[in-house]
Amino acid sequence: MDAVLDVFLDIFTQPAVIVALIALIGLAAQSKSFSDVLKGTVRTLVGFLVLAAGAGVVVGALDPFGQMFQAAFDVQGVVPNNEAIVAQALLEYGSAAALIFFFGMIVNIALAATTRFKYIYLSGHVAFYIAAMFAVILAVAGFEPWAVVLWGSIAQGIYMVVSPALVQPFMRKVTGSDDVALGHTGGAGIALSGLVARLTRGKGTSKSTEDLNFPKGLGFLRDTTVIVALSMAVIYVVVGIFAGAGYIETELSGGQNFIVFLLLQAATFSAGVFIILAGVRVVLAEIVPAFKGISEKLVKNAKPALDVPIVFTFAPNAVLIGFVASFVGGIVGMIGMVAMGTTIIIPGVVGHFMTGAASGVIGNAAGGRRGAVLGAFANGVAITFLPLFLLPVLGDMGLANATFSDADYGVFGLLLGGFSAVGGQVAIMVGIVASLVALYVVSFALKRRDARRAAAAPAADEAEPVSV
Repeated sequence: MDAVLDVFLDIFTQPAVIVALIALIGLAAQSKSFSDVLKGTVRTLVGFLVLAAGAGVVVGALDPFGQMFQAAFDVQGVVPNNEAIVAQALLEYGSAAALIFFFGMIVNIALAATTRFKYIYLSGHVAFYIAAMFAVILAVAGFEPWAVVLWGSIAQGIYMVVSPALVQPFMRKVTGSDDVALGHTGGAGIALSGLVARLTRGKGTSKSTEDLNFPKGLGFLRDTTVIVALSMAVIYVVVGIFAGAGYIETELSGGQNFIVFLLLQAATFSAGVFIILAGVRVVLAEIVPAFKGISEKLVKNAKPALDVPIVFTFAPNAVLIGFVASFVGGIVGMIGMVAMGTTIIIPGVVGHFMTGAASGVIGNAAGGRRGAVLGAFANGVAITFLPLFLLPVLGDMGLANATFSDADYGVFGLLLGGFSAVGGQVAIMVGIVASLVALYVVSFALKRRDARRAAAAPAADEAEPVSV
């Protein structure tokens, strides 16, 4: 059994494999030629691997930055890092997490087929991470192993359609269509950024981050690769000066001059962003047409919910602005924790980049430059305090020096943990069933609303139904 689970995890926790399989099924369902199916599948696989490689480059460049930040400001505490906390969770709950992940995908497809929430969650790695969190919370609540898998799978399936739905109203503004959704565990924080941007935007047309006017002599700053590299160079050097040349050259750079090391790390970060953007373009070009086959054959009007880098190409300037604003929000939240005397959540640089960048793009679409800054800042504060609130519901896992980093872990984890605190296992089961019923009630209400609108509108001007 363990060997089967290992093979399963090796295949289906790889988002590139999942997306490539979806492309293959979608193209085959459209009766495309063997050549087109093969080309589309391979290009999707390679595109996602390019995207993942770019993310790896970015993470590698951010790792020394995080170490410098802690050394510079002498901050110790809990570090939000999904990979670290999941690695600990799998030691005890690995089998349950794998089964929740597998059956949760089946529930996801069933819900997408039978409700108005037409999202197929394709970010397999983060879906597996949240499955691990559900396994921990349900086990801490005292459920038997089979019940952990049963209720965890239903919760997982509900999560996989609700999280993209929260962000989709803002994704439509970003992409200009309803073809692609966002599937990431930062969904709640990213949706919050869109809401904050909408509430704080000024009157009239909001200026976009992509319309920044540079003097003629600074025209080179219109190049996204250049502006990301230069901006990150300033950030790295400032933090590096506080950390000290001695620390950097002995602990991080292997003796290389600290200024040279920092500038190369900034350039490497920019290179990673460049690679991500190239991968995203390939994936979007292949997966959206291929997904029409899934929509036609399996789930009508299905939308692929893809990882956060999928939005980066729509507003590259907002990516950097969002990252910086989110990280500042994390620092403000950390200072607040120091003042309150609570456990300190250290800003996780990777989490702030991935979700902060997406928050900047979403905020820019909803409220222009102001929205990009304030929306991403709100996300940064949220992903600082939510991990703090989540710690008590994780049992012994909450005593570790790492925790889950993104907003969805806090929101959905606290919901399950809150049910448990109120009424134990019974409350959790009632809460999950009530959530399931609510999905169908909302779907029915939306269907009735669209039917009324269709009946009221002239046939010639009949509009497309507004999806959730």
